[in-house]
Amino acid sequence: MQRYFTNEKLSLFEPFFISGDDFHHMSRVMRMKSGEKVYIVDKEENAFIAEVIEIGESAVKLRPQERIEKSPELPVQITIASGLPKGDKLDLIVQKATELGAFSFLPFPAERSISKWETKKVRKKIERLEKIAKEAAEQSHRTHIPTITFCESFAALMNRFAEFDYVLLAYEESARSNETKTLVATFEKMKPGEKLLVIFGPEGGVSDKEVTLLTQANVLFAGLGSRILRTETAPLYFLAAASYFFELEKSF
Repeated sequence: MQRYFTNEKLSLFEPFFISGDDFHHMSRVMRMKSGEKVYIVDKEENAFIAEVIEIGESAVKLRPQERIEKSPELPVQITIASGLPKGDKLDLIVQKATELGAFSFLPFPAERSISKWETKKVRKKIERLEKIAKEAAEQSHRTHIPTITFCESFAALMNRFAEFDYVLLAYEESARSNETKTLVATFEKMKPGEKLLVIFGPEGGVSDKEVTLLTQANVLFAGLGSRILRTETAPLYFLAAASYFFELEKSF
């Protein structure tokens, strides 16, 4: 079944409507008919199985029939902070990291970022990434659509550290020195609902200045195995490791 999100709060057996792009997808792309069923997630991230009641001219009328209790979300909240990469790599990071369970994204201009975002284009770029995240959340049957917030500077990113229980840097020099304990040790300390921010540099990695600032802020440096990963690969490795640890190895 297809999955959609609504900004309404839903109640069992109380009809509601879906319009806009999702209406177009349901009526024109999927060509749904009365009696078909879909998954719906409401604004409080509750998931339901809903039945299509009527396909109108500009909206679909549905009725929630069953509440889905099992959550597909990771038990901890992992935010990905990516130094702006070249080209469309951030699109890939947002899409695949959403499928793997990322809670939110904080893209930022790192000192070695080649890509630069003009102020007047930031809103449009964020809207594009939000659409990618929404579609990926639907595809992977999540109940949470990751938020995406642009940090206009490295200092702005650091100002958000206090929002998190743990802050890590995925550091290539730690990988080169065969550092293997920090990531697992951090996972072992975390409790359900806690928040983890993990920072990834752009293609050129983090600069010496940024390393110094992060060291002064008591950020933990973690290696991600013995190989040096691309900027678009490292977040996916990290989330896959988190999924294994929290969902397969350790079940809260």
